[in-house]
Amino acid sequence: MDISLDNFQGPMDLLLHLIKKKEMDILDIKLEVIIDEYLNYINSLEKMNLTIASSYLVMASELLEIKSRMLLPHEEEDQEVEELKSNLINRLVEYEKYKELVPTLRELEQERKEFMTKSPSNILEYKEDFNYQSDLTINTLIDAYKNFLIRIEEEKPISTKVTKKEISIESQILRIKEKFKYEKRVKFEDLFQEKTKPYIVATFLAILEMTRFGEIKIYQEQSFGSILCEAI
Repeated sequence: MDISLDNFQGPMDLLLHLIKKKEMDILDIKLEVIIDEYLNYINSLEKMNLTIASSYLVMASELLEIKSRMLLPHEEEDQEVEELKSNLINRLVEYEKYKELVPTLRELEQERKEFMTKSPSNILEYKEDFNYQSDLTINTLIDAYKNFLIRIEEEKPISTKVTKKEISIESQILRIKEKFKYEKRVKFEDLFQEKTKPYIVATFLAILEMTRFGEIKIYQEQSFGSILCEAI
């Protein structure tokens, strides 16, 4: 054979290759032919003194047992042989299904690598730092945030297109800093350039982070007036 164990993910992969090479139906294979093919291949590797993974040898011993039982004439052995054959075929079917899914799983894995995630934040973590840096309380800002969400919901168009896009807090901090290069003072709601939920949440957390580290100051010039953010 002109194949190498390096080309396979394991003994089931090799068996599946041999079945397809013989153009057999996996549910109606001539097991004795496939067993001989497998054992001959393993023997040829041993004669060349090549290292063989233990999983291939375990499968070889399993196939040898099936083959030896198939040669026995006793009727009581027939049921055991059928069970062994059925078990092997079921494993091959399951492996084939898994192998067919591998390309899809790899695509999904690659797509997932493009996303950045963050564990849920507890707003109360910002309370002490926020109260120190701002004239407002964290609760006042949260209320303003809630009112902003309500207004966005009311202004939402009847027909919308939903797309998946993950926004990081770090990217929003950089965007806000860039905005403050041109404007020293900005209204709280004007920092939310997009009206999607991921964008709004990331922006709000970015504002809290910047307040915590003393990069911006949040205040009201008069009671119930607009909340302002100012670069420090």
